Amino acid sequence: MKHLLFIITLFFCFGNVSCIKSSSEIVFHKSHEPKKQQAPFSDVVEVNGFLFLAGQVGMNHETRTLVEGGIEAETKQCLENIKAVLEQHDSGLDQVVKCTVILKNIDDFVAFNAVYKSYFSKKPARTTFAASGLAVGALIEIDVIAVK
Repeated sequence: MKHLLFIITLFFCFGNVSCIKSSSEIVFHKSHEPKKQQAPFSDVVEVNGFLFLAGQVGMNHETRTLVEGGIEAETKQCLENIKAVLEQHDSGLDQVVKCTVILKNIDDFVAFNAVYKSYFSKKPARTTFAASGLAVGALIEIDVIAVK
């Protein structure tokens, strides 16, 4: 049935560029945080009902400093930051379909994963890897793709 609906949609859109263009509009959203308005990237890019979020670190956005307490505290703050951005755009953590996680130290995987699991009732696809250094000295950075 899904295939038939897809074929019918293609039939009606075939040769009609406005049908394709209207669903492909790209919106580059400014940050909801005044101090990030001049950043050289968008917090969120929206296209075809998907939200592509920029990476978040464990920064307290009120103080503009990394939270203290190690990987668990930074992971929690990352996910709270992501949750706040998604809520600004009428979405939420239950709408996340893909996560990319970058750890400064792969040995933090177990501790990070324990916090991560407490935030997702569903299991979005995920890629996790380690890098030798992250922005502002962070221990973790997470970006997500969600549906609106």
